[in-house]
Amino acid sequence: MRVRLLDLAHARSGDKGDTANVGLIALRPGWYPLLAARVTADVVATHFAGQLTGPVERFELPNLHALNFLLHGALDGGGTLSLKTDAQGKVFSTALLRLVLDVPDDEARQLGLPAAA
Repeated sequence: MRVRLLDLAHARSGDKGDTANVGLIALRPGWYPLLAARVTADVVATHFAGQLTGPVERFELPNLHALNFLLHGALDGGGTLSLKTDAQGKVFSTALLRLVLDVPDDEARQLGLPAAA
């Protein structure tokens, strides 16, 4: 089953210098293990391919049912230097929520995941 991250989590983003920060929070606590297993730093780096000049770091916050990602080299120097439209990294959360995950049908049904439209 294909599942949109938008239907599983909400997200917030911001910046510090040239690094965008994206917090991804499961909408249901029972969905956090799925997010932790499938939304890896490599998956996020691939999703943002061509937009980052540095690595992606991932931090787990299981008590909050959340993941936090640092996207290094995402802001072309940061707010005061960048000519990017979003020099503060505010849209990275929305962009991450566009990610679609492939989840085995049995697992998706067991977790009550909504299928992508």
